[in-house]
Amino acid sequence: MANATMEEFEALLNESFEIDTPEEGAVVKGKVIAIEAGQAIIDVGYKMEGRVDLKEFANPGEAPEIAVGDEVEVFLRTVENARGEAVISREMARREAAWDRLEKAYADEERVEGAIFGRVKGGFTVDLGGAVAFLPGSQVDVRPVRDAGPLMNLKQPFQILKMDRRRGNIVVSRRAILEESRAEQRAEVIGKLSEGDVVDGVVKNITEYGAFVDLGGVDGLLHVTDMAWRRVNDPKEVLSIGETVKVQVIKVNKDTHRISLGMKQLQEDPWNLVEGKYPLDSTHTGRVTNITDYGAFVELEPGVEGLVHVSEMSWTKKNVHPGKIVSTSQEVEVMVLEIDTAKRRVSLGLKQTMRNPWEVFEEQYPVGTVVEGEVKNITEFGLFVGLDNDIDGMVHLSDLTWEGRGEDVIGNYRKGDVVQAVVSEVDTDKERISLSIKAVEGDPFADAVDGVKRGSIITVEVTAIEDGGIEVDYEGMKSFIRRSDLSRDRAEQRPERFQVGDKLDVRVTNVDGRSRRLGLSIKAREIAEEKEAVEQYGSSDSGASLGDILGAALKGGDN
Repeated sequence: MANATMEEFEALLNESFEIDTPEEGAVVKGKVIAIEAGQAIIDVGYKMEGRVDLKEFANPGEAPEIAVGDEVEVFLRTVENARGEAVISREMARREAAWDRLEKAYADEERVEGAIFGRVKGGFTVDLGGAVAFLPGSQVDVRPVRDAGPLMNLKQPFQILKMDRRRGNIVVSRRAILEESRAEQRAEVIGKLSEGDVVDGVVKNITEYGAFVDLGGVDGLLHVTDMAWRRVNDPKEVLSIGETVKVQVIKVNKDTHRISLGMKQLQEDPWNLVEGKYPLDSTHTGRVTNITDYGAFVELEPGVEGLVHVSEMSWTKKNVHPGKIVSTSQEVEVMVLEIDTAKRRVSLGLKQTMRNPWEVFEEQYPVGTVVEGEVKNITEFGLFVGLDNDIDGMVHLSDLTWEGRGEDVIGNYRKGDVVQAVVSEVDTDKERISLSIKAVEGDPFADAVDGVKRGSIITVEVTAIEDGGIEVDYEGMKSFIRRSDLSRDRAEQRPERFQVGDKLDVRVTNVDGRSRRLGLSIKAREIAEEKEAVEQYGSSDSGASLGDILGAALKGGDN
């Protein structure tokens, strides 16, 4: 029995020690019994006291709030040190309590309160009521913050992004809170807006494609095409940051919270009056606003632009970039060619305000006129000669020379040569001018055969004798009389009976201006003479012989 009693007493004694002696590394409650030398002396019970620096009772940037008699929680690090005191820490107690609270807030996705109190590489440190968290620089605000001074040591809400208690890491965001509140404010403002509303806003930012306008907590986009009816190349020409503007709500997307705004919608649409102000074929002065590969845009008035297509820019410059003909901001005179109000398009012409240079040329240089110009180009089919008003005329191979082939003489010409030519044709519709160099000196064939017609008797000189006939010359023009045309009598149709230099009377059977040839025949002359003699001196039916008739004719000729 006695042994049992001793065992029970020992067990009770051990249990008493376990209760009365707190475990190191735990958070315990204590009472402030004195404050001295910047420290608070705290009785943690169990006949133990410890000291804590007063600064551990202060929040960042604030004075410590502690007084004798206050009950506080502290972290018991060591039960007894060399001085026989407990080693306790208020800061570590707060940290332990803070981690419990923060883990619960992280799990419930709730906001936590804290204060930024220091700077570190890449961001800031935040006191979350005992636990220190990292605030990355990108998570401070919705826009980059140049000066974080005003945000320091202020109690404000944060969102925990991630935390690891074992490693003691916490990452928080202030930006997430701002975006959330901003989204709530945005939703509230958007809920009050309707398409067509006219509101005042402040220009917050300007980009190359438009401007963002603050409508009181929510931004709307004012696109560059909706700033004015006229073309706006740079939004800064129209707006400046901080300016208050009156805008109309064009579109509101409740889901994406995007708002489209317009300024030109508050003004009269100039296109309503275009047809009346710019009738077809009327001419107006405009300003070149933009130049493209296919033409130039010309502003007739603010908000009304027309396109001068490259094909309507110049009568003569066909394959030139529009920028070589006009320049931006240049004032030009244009003609209205077409209006499509539905598509808000005006087709303009630049060349129509100037006379057709081919018509002007035709008036100044009628067919037959001699002109002078520089050889601009040489092709396989002729020469191109530069004329007045930047137009060209063409000399075909066949118009280079009267004698020989054009292919043989075109090699005598070079670019830059100045030549004279006769205007042979002007086609204003096809914009073509035909010239003739050979015609400058006149047509030797036409001059030679002037007055000669079919049936005429002319005198020629034999220049060559061939097997098939003879070559003769008339006023410098060569012709050929075939063997069958050398005589009516077959026995006399011998070329060798003629000699070079003989003078012969021949009858003209054909005048071919195209081939520049005379058809000649001795036989035809003889037949014609016989016919004429018969008609004058008798009939072949009267019994008179041909010799008698010709004799009479010759006798009559002598008389």
